[in-house]
Amino acid sequence: MRDILVHISRYANWTGSVEYAARIAAALDASLTGAYVYPSPLYMMPPYGSPELLSAMMEHAQSMEEGALRVRDTFAAWAAERGVTRTQWQVAEGYLPDTLGQICNWHDLLVVERDPELLWGAPQALATLMLQVGVPCIVVPGDGRFETAPRRIALAWNGAPEAARAIHAAIPLLRGADEVFLLCGDRRDLYTGAGFKPPFSMTEHLAQHGVSVQRRLVDADDEEAGTALLAVSAECGADFLVMGAYGRSRFSEWAFGGATRQVLAQAPMPVLMRH
Repeated sequence: MRDILVHISRYANWTGSVEYAARIAAALDASLTGAYVYPSPLYMMPPYGSPELLSAMMEHAQSMEEGALRVRDTFAAWAAERGVTRTQWQVAEGYLPDTLGQICNWHDLLVVERDPELLWGAPQALATLMLQVGVPCIVVPGDGRFETAPRRIALAWNGAPEAARAIHAAIPLLRGADEVFLLCGDRRDLYTGAGFKPPFSMTEHLAQHGVSVQRRLVDADDEEAGTALLAVSAECGADFLVMGAYGRSRFSEWAFGGATRQVLAQAPMPVLMRH
């Protein structure tokens, strides 16, 4: 995780997700890019809008762009106060999932905020976003302030490919944690159609990377798996959760399965997810 991207929803003041991204960047000695994306007037224009309305919308978009560009140095100075030595500031016009997806092509991690009052801060919208960006995402609750990088990390593990990818992506954070808890649920076949001897062990895999874990059992059916994960994480005193984002059809009401939906909507701590 050498290049971290954080979505900037408000450039007049930095929200809790931006603060958290800066803490992680400082802990990992990583570069931090702040990205402010505003919608294209052509995308927002009603089908039968007048030329005057289009002109006003274009002026507003230009004003947003100019205002965002002016805070580049402010962002760099603010991040430096939190120990971030390398920053970039990106302003872009476009549809947020597509635009962030393009910027993520040269980043290792995306940090976003869960805040239903934001256009892309509601859990359903964040699910759409995570499906498109192609990198691990940390979702930070908008109603909390998290002053340090993760210290007590819970890992949701059921053998699924998404869970393996998420945990592997989190290894740089795991190395700096005080305690790591492996929350073990019903195991899925990690390698469908193939038999491995010996079978894959997540505990041994993490040990090879210098990460020791404490195992905890999560006993719940699929409908309650998300709630159970959050309950066991709380019992462990975890301040960070890592889990795979288990997908469904993107044409369904929700883009992800039950456990992912529950955690994405209810988690009181930051969550790293990877599809």
